[in-house]
Amino acid sequence: MEFNGIGIGISDFKALRLRNNYFIDKTLFIKDIIDNQSGVVLITRPRRFGKTLNMSMLRYFFDCNVKEGKDLFNGLKIMEQDEKYTSKLGAYPCIYLTMKDLNVGTYEYMLMQLRTAMMEIYFEKRFLLEGDIPEGEKETYNRMLSAKANEMEILNSVKMLSKLLYNYYNKPVMLFIDEYDVPIQSAYVKGYYEKTIEFLKAFYGTTFKDNPYLEKTVLTGVSRVAKKSIFSGANNFDVYTVLNDEFADDFGITSKEIKKVIQDFKVEDDVEEIKKWYDGYRIGNVEGIYNPWSILNYLAKKELRPYWVNTSSNDLIKLTIKNSMTVKEKIERLLKDEEIEVPINLETIIVGIENNEDNIWGLMLGTGYLKVSEVVDLAEGIYKVKIPNYEIKTLFYDIVRNWFKDKVVGNDLRSILKDLVELNISEFEKKFRVLVREMFSYMDVGENTAENFYHAFVLGMLVGLRDTYYVNSNRESGFGRYDIMLEPHDKSKNSFIIEFKVADDFEENTIEDTISNAKRQIEEKDYESNLRERGFRNITKMVFAFKGKECKMEIVK
Repeated sequence: MEFNGIGIGISDFKALRLRNNYFIDKTLFIKDIIDNQSGVVLITRPRRFGKTLNMSMLRYFFDCNVKEGKDLFNGLKIMEQDEKYTSKLGAYPCIYLTMKDLNVGTYEYMLMQLRTAMMEIYFEKRFLLEGDIPEGEKETYNRMLSAKANEMEILNSVKMLSKLLYNYYNKPVMLFIDEYDVPIQSAYVKGYYEKTIEFLKAFYGTTFKDNPYLEKTVLTGVSRVAKKSIFSGANNFDVYTVLNDEFADDFGITSKEIKKVIQDFKVEDDVEEIKKWYDGYRIGNVEGIYNPWSILNYLAKKELRPYWVNTSSNDLIKLTIKNSMTVKEKIERLLKDEEIEVPINLETIIVGIENNEDNIWGLMLGTGYLKVSEVVDLAEGIYKVKIPNYEIKTLFYDIVRNWFKDKVVGNDLRSILKDLVELNISEFEKKFRVLVREMFSYMDVGENTAENFYHAFVLGMLVGLRDTYYVNSNRESGFGRYDIMLEPHDKSKNSFIIEFKVADDFEENTIEDTISNAKRQIEEKDYESNLRERGFRNITKMVFAFKGKECKMEIVK
């Protein structure tokens, strides 16, 4: 097959086809939409998974105002189907609205952006003014064209346009809304959520409820916002998330498709590395789905590196896990390639999400930061999850690095870790005390929960030492379980056994008592035996004691 390069960043189906750019044929998505009996279909997928291109494809297929339809779809799979499907080509008037530009700083700017988006749609369909339109609606139409529409007119803009199209063509309208949740997430992160959700609830209520002019509506987004938040007025409404089988192979690149891609671009030698970096997603029961944005960028640049994480907004993710020590502890395990068992709720309740662990894990799964590896209890919504690939792991490393940013003397986490591994213990202890004091304040943990601090510290070491050390925690060695073991890749380098102990107010009057008990434990349990048996000789044993926000460290001689 001859093609003219890769259209990186081109999400308009018509432009991609006219340029003859490389195209992975996803036109059977059109068939799946036709077969689906829901009046309103919401499909959630991670960012850069082909949602906008697929929505553009739907628009160009169904829209009766597109003259090039047959040429655009010539030779594609949808045209090999029977007349039930091919007869729908150019069969309906269509409205295509994208919310991607509504990621702005204030409610007023959000409304301005939506007004602009609707103005462009109204301009595209200005031929409607030639029809028989009531004078009041004609005045409203002209205000839309001149970007002077008021809030109420914007709220009713989609319904009015669908009515005008229905009357003009005597056919029901197909409505496509892409990235519907962008203004919702942006409003929450930037502090104008209440006004936005009130407006959008009215906007979607007016658009969907008792609107006889619509044939079908398809929405896409990253997260499934709770229906009662904005879609309470929608009838015959169904949601399809990454846990559902329907539409499972319509987004992303499947393992069958990737084989053809690899052959087309002659990159057979890199198959295993491509799989390590960009494979690992699961949608419904379909395993082995690749991130299309990352694959196409790799094919264009021939470099294995993060692409998706450099484009995807993770502001809400950072907000949700910022103050959750439980979540941070589990991220530590994920970074060690473990599976963890968590509750998943994909119906995201945005307000207070940072305090609801079910919603946090659901958001991380839905947005592509995790994959389901096993269903534990479907009725209770319990799943085993893991990080899908190396590209996403680098994102978690960046998030962890940001937790420590500006919290270490010298503004550099690397400096404190360098002092540690080179045994500059006095400098390390001085910087570590500052780190403890600042991190306690940063994470807003109580004085009586100091025992959890070391998990955040472990995460920091995972980031800073992952290229030269294996970082293990809570593993058996000798006669017990150590807290942390730092095992260098090079056995001639310094290795570490680290024990953390929090003062027991009933048994230990001072932090020195806590230090003594920790030193006794690290010796009696012989934690270093595992390292000795495997040929490590330069072993340093360290104890850290916490009493409230007070911290003390000593080397065990």
